[in-house]
Amino acid sequence: MDDETLVKKCMAGDAIAQRMLFDRHASKMLGVTMRYINDKERAEDVLQDAFIKVFKNLKRFQHAGSLEGWIRRIVVNTALDQLRKNKKRHRDVALDDSFIEITTNHFIEERMEADSLMKIVQQLPDGYRMVFNMFAIEGYSHKEIAKELGISENTSKSQYSRAKTVLKEILKKLNIER
Repeated sequence: MDDETLVKKCMAGDAIAQRMLFDRHASKMLGVTMRYINDKERAEDVLQDAFIKVFKNLKRFQHAGSLEGWIRRIVVNTALDQLRKNKKRHRDVALDDSFIEITTNHFIEERMEADSLMKIVQQLPDGYRMVFNMFAIEGYSHKEIAKELGISENTSKSQYSRAKTVLKEILKKLNIER
């Protein structure tokens, strides 16, 4: 079933179509959520909240872009809202203040799996992780990040730069960096 038909059936209250939409996107969106929320149970809760928003707002989907992209944006915003709500977001964290513990048993020789990289990114301080995910993975501009997080563009750029520095150091310690 194509996305347009699926969306129409979901808006008509078709439970099978709603389950199909959820099943089609949930695993990928859980991965998106896990980039922002470290704890899997919390991430699953955020994902659930995000899909509630998706279903409530399907009438607003314009079919101009991809359905997956539209859902992804809702998931990211829901994760950011959750972080704001819990006041665990750090706008600026000095490198000296960050404590990152890495174990090498997640790596097989010199090849790193996506799960291992995700575990490293999840260990970044919240401010670094959010900006890194939004810029490097989600494709937001620093201007969009600044607006979304209520920070300046320069702070966004600084957080991204610091996140890259920390990640490079971690990879260097693990002999993964080329």
